Amino acid sequence: MLQMISDWFWWDRIWLPVNLTWSDLEDKEGRVYAKVSDLYVTILYSMVFLIMRYLFERLVATPIAAYIGIKDKVQQRAAHNPILERYFHSHSRNPAQSDIDGLSKKCCCTRRQVERWFRKRRNQDKPGLQRRFREACWRFVFYLSAFIGGLIALYDKPWFYDTREVWSGFPKQQSMLGSQYWYYVVEMSFYWSLVFSVAFDIKRKDFKEQIIHHIATLTLLGFSWCANYIRIGTLVMIIHDASDVLLESAKLFNYAKWENTCNVIFVAFAIVFIVTRLIIFPFWLIHCTWVYPVLSYPPFFGYYFFNVMLVVLLLLHIFWAYLILRMLKKFLFGNLTGDERSDNEEEEAESDTTEEDEGHPKIRNGSRAGEADTGH
Repeated sequence: MLQMISDWFWWDRIWLPVNLTWSDLEDKEGRVYAKVSDLYVTILYSMVFLIMRYLFERLVATPIAAYIGIKDKVQQRAAHNPILERYFHSHSRNPAQSDIDGLSKKCCCTRRQVERWFRKRRNQDKPGLQRRFREACWRFVFYLSAFIGGLIALYDKPWFYDTREVWSGFPKQQSMLGSQYWYYVVEMSFYWSLVFSVAFDIKRKDFKEQIIHHIATLTLLGFSWCANYIRIGTLVMIIHDASDVLLESAKLFNYAKWENTCNVIFVAFAIVFIVTRLIIFPFWLIHCTWVYPVLSYPPFFGYYFFNVMLVVLLLLHIFWAYLILRMLKKFLFGNLTGDERSDNEEEEAESDTTEEDEGHPKIRNGSRAGEADTGH
């Protein structure tokens, strides 16, 4: 059964154009082709990335944060309450009004006190500013390094300037280069590390979209590697890294309270994002994968699959562009106070504290030390 599934999965007609087989992509005549076994190492390297991230955040990013004065604010913690804590973990972090009424009766406290408890409890779990800075700092370093490495690997390649060259001699005449190998391995290893660390990273409003993005990216890179779509794969990677560098650097300056610098970089990021992901990506790269291949080969399953995955990425770009434009609107016509993707919840004002809240023992007990709820 497993052999039958394997034979079907690796059927030539799924991955390759008509009249081509896997034997045509075996190393010969000085040409080297990508192999599926080459991708196994990306899992190992993803573990290396996780270790590097851990060391970088603690040995490099944390001292930098302390040097520029980034500190976590201290806020009140929710008082220990077994009934509300059980509901918080097993039912909902944001109870409905009807549930609040029931909980207030069980706890012998007012609805307002229950609402305040849940607000404090949600804020209590939110990451502090230092943690946000460390995460953004790590991603900034990687995206900057990957972007520079991509430019070094592509600047002298003809397909970097003329997308028709992407399919010149495809696939038998396109021997894999050492720079392409390492570009793919590093990028895929990093995205695997993001998937493995997703349970520990800061969760934002677009958490589901991020998961879809990581899976779609890994699927695209894996498929393009096996089917020898390596040239177009490198172009897709570099245009993504271009805007990601600016996004993470804008976050860093935002956390450091360098507002003017953050605003300038954010505007630059918005422009680069729109140009690379809503103009170059669909009208150059997707056009390249949709139009040019059929000039040499009849459409096949891999052709449709690859283009569908690119369209999935494009839809995610449109979603993120909507969030970016909302932020840009706030910047131009109001105050740019946070990241539309953040999980920031408005902190309760001091004026909300009533004498009744302060006097109730079930709400007031417990430590007041906690992490700040700081959006970005």
